[in-house]
Amino acid sequence: MIYAATTAALAAGDRLRHAFGGKLRVTEEFAHDIKIAADKECQDLIYGILLKHHPDSACIGEEGDIGKAGALIEWIVDPIDGTMNLAHGIPHFCVSIAAREAVSKNLLLGVIYDPIRNELFTAARGSGAWLNGAPIRVSKRDKLGDAILAVGFAKTQDSIDHCLKLYSVYGNQARKLRAMGSAALDLAYVAAGRLDAYIEQGVNLWDIAAGWVLVEEAGGVMETEQKVKGKYRVCASSGRIDFPLK
Repeated sequence: MIYAATTAALAAGDRLRHAFGGKLRVTEEFAHDIKIAADKECQDLIYGILLKHHPDSACIGEEGDIGKAGALIEWIVDPIDGTMNLAHGIPHFCVSIAAREAVSKNLLLGVIYDPIRNELFTAARGSGAWLNGAPIRVSKRDKLGDAILAVGFAKTQDSIDHCLKLYSVYGNQARKLRAMGSAALDLAYVAAGRLDAYIEQGVNLWDIAAGWVLVEEAGGVMETEQKVKGKYRVCASSGRIDFPLK
């Protein structure tokens, strides 16, 4: 399964790398987000590769679901995490693919690919977490004053208000705060020890599923709570620092 996921992520990433910096067709616009044609194109490409290798599985993603009814394995796909960054020429976005057991909902593997930096993060349950084939672990820092935190801004007023409160509290306590626009890469960076924590108030499962496996397989902790249908509150960290406000 990890072969299918990495093959799909690399293929979609290659398409995004070639599209980066060019004119991208916007298909929908919202108050805080956009959709571009590449979202659907890359998801179709990923689905095709995954189902070719595992025809009895199903696929769940931001641009729609397909696959076999009653499938035992479900793929969870975000073809472009960081669409706004890509659309504005900011080189910080990725492809995110996870797999889970359909009945138990247990996550089995996660793959995150950053096509601009050519960084492939992979993890499978019980097999550790890897970056371009080298093992990764979460940060060893154990003091909040030494920590770098990523705090994501969701799109509802309540979540924005809470994020501002997080900035007010941790801006005075942590070494640095970041808001980089890709939940999946934030989680990959926690797994790799680049960030000490990622805190977000309202993200979709496809934003965090692959990173969830990465963080836990790299020795970290994922605290999640489903706030409303499909939206999660997340605090991912090394587990070595206490974060009283999440």
